[in-house]
Amino acid sequence: MKPALQWFLIVVFAVGSAGLGLWLRGKFDEARTPPPPAGLTVVALGESAEPLLGTTLDGRNVLLPGEGRWRLINFWASWCPPCVAEMPVLDAYSREQGPNGVQVIGIALEDAADAQAFLQRVPVSFPVFAEPNSVRDSSVRLGNARGLLPYTVLISPEGKLIAQHLSPFPDADSVQGWVQDAQASGTP
Repeated sequence: MKPALQWFLIVVFAVGSAGLGLWLRGKFDEARTPPPPAGLTVVALGESAEPLLGTTLDGRNVLLPGEGRWRLINFWASWCPPCVAEMPVLDAYSREQGPNGVQVIGIALEDAADAQAFLQRVPVSFPVFAEPNSVRDSSVRLGNARGLLPYTVLISPEGKLIAQHLSPFPDADSVQGWVQDAQASGTP
C-alpha cells in the first residue's frame, strides 16, 4: 500500500473515531440527565422565568429583588467547596454593579440556619435566600436537571431566562464576561 493512501486511511479512521466519541459522549450525557419530576415545569432558555420567588433567611416568602433589571441568580450551599470559594467573587462583582447594575441574588439550597451561620463567617453584600435542596427546587425549575452546584442563571429585565452556568466563576472579570456575552446574545 502506498504511504499516501496509508496516511489518508489513518486520518479517516482518526476523524471517524473522534466523531463517534463525541456522539457517544452526547448520548451518555443525555442518559445521565434525569427527566424533570412529574408536574414540574422547567424553564427553557428564552422563556419567562416569572414569578421569581424566594424565602428570606427569616422565613418570609417574597418576590426576588431587581425586577426590571438584569438578575444574576446563584444557587449555592455552604457544604459545597466550589460554592464557598465563589462567594467572594460574586460579592466583588455585586459591589462593582452598584444599585443600578446587575442585581446579584444568592439562593442557598440548604437550611436557612446553615446559610445564616455561613454568612456570619463570609458576609456578602447581595441578598441571600434559602430553600431546601430537592429535585423540585428552583434551580431545577431554571434548568439545573442534575442538581449540581454552584449553578448560576441570568434573567433579563423582561424576566426571561437568558443564560445558564454550571461551575464556579474564578474571578469577577469572568462573571462580567459571561454576563456581557449573554446580554449581547440576547434571547436565544
